[in-house]
Amino acid sequence: MDRRDLMPSLFRTGSRPGDVFSALQQEVGRVFDTFMREPLTVRLGGDGSFMPSVDVVETSDGLDVTAELPGCEAKDVEVNVIGRTLTLKGEKRVESETKEKDWHVSERSYGAFVRSIPLAFDVDPAKVSASFDKGVLKVNLPKPPEAKPEKTRIEIKS
Repeated sequence: MDRRDLMPSLFRTGSRPGDVFSALQQEVGRVFDTFMREPLTVRLGGDGSFMPSVDVVETSDGLDVTAELPGCEAKDVEVNVIGRTLTLKGEKRVESETKEKDWHVSERSYGAFVRSIPLAFDVDPAKVSASFDKGVLKVNLPKPPEAKPEKTRIEIKS
C-alpha cells in the first residue's frame, strides 16, 4: 500500500485547486459521520454541561420519556411541562476525597443540563407522573382523549 493512500485526498500532491474544497467537504462529512455513529450516553460541553441520553416512546395512551442521568439524584432534577414542551433540567455534583498516610486525592465533577422535548399534543400537567431510580428518570405523559387515534375499519372492495 502506498503511503499516499493513507492521507486524505486534501493533502495529496497533484490535486487540482478546485478539488481541494470538495475533498475538504468530504473529509469533514466523514468526521461528522464517524462522530454521529458512535453511541454516546453523555456528551460533554466545554462549559461543564452535559447532554443526557433521552428516549421518547409513543404509546397509544401517551408518551414515555426515559433519561439517563448518571451522578444525579432526584432532588437535583426538575421536570416541567409548559404548553407543548417537556423540559428536563438538572445538575450533577460528584465529589470524592481520599486521604492516606502520604497522599491526598480530591476529585470533583460538576455538570448542568437542560433538555426540552416538543410534544405533539397538549398535556394536562396534573396527570403527568415521574419517577427516579438509580440514575434513570422516567416520565409518563398521558394523551388527552382528542389526541388518541381513532380506529376506523375501511371496507375493501373487490
